[in-house]
Amino acid sequence: MIGFMSIASSPLSIAVSFGPFGVHHVNSSWVAIQKLREMGVVDGNVHLVIQRLPVEYDAVRKLVPELWEKHNPTLMVHTGVSGAATELVVEKLAHNDGYCSRDVCGLFPSTQCCVEEGATVLETELDVEKVCRCLNEVECKVVAVPSMDAGRYLCDFCYYTSLNINRRATVFIHVPPLDKPYSASQMALGLRVLITALLEQVS
Repeated sequence: MIGFMSIASSPLSIAVSFGPFGVHHVNSSWVAIQKLREMGVVDGNVHLVIQRLPVEYDAVRKLVPELWEKHNPTLMVHTGVSGAATELVVEKLAHNDGYCSRDVCGLFPSTQCCVEEGATVLETELDVEKVCRCLNEVECKVVAVPSMDAGRYLCDFCYYTSLNINRRATVFIHVPPLDKPYSASQMALGLRVLITALLEQVS
């Protein structure tokens, strides 16, 4: 369902995506990230590392901060699949509360929130509309749209966790299921264009 990619000052890029859950027996975000690793990010100077997380609140709460601590990324791009998406959806913000949908272990946070006493909403400082325009203006036939609702599930939870660490370098991108309408290669190409535009903002 969710994942992230980070690009560190080395520059090192980490892509983390969730495994299967619910009706998504194949998680298209993970497939697209694997294809992106094959394709390469921006140029040969960016090193991409990928990792998959379980669709579990406790795992996200523990592992996302550990990844920030270990890699100190310049850019963190979370990705996830959305059954409602028909484009690449770039999320502007994440919510701290309302997490009552059970994860793959049948659990949800006892407080139904991500960070105790945290802000109700956190918004990325990256220019989401601008990066969407960058993709929509190129001839790759993949469309990006901004969004204000990451879904109150693990995607939203993961995004808030990262934004709480660094809002200047974090974004979340939802992708549609495979071939509805984009292939893995098309999604990877779209992600590559978006990441290139994001790198220009943090460089």
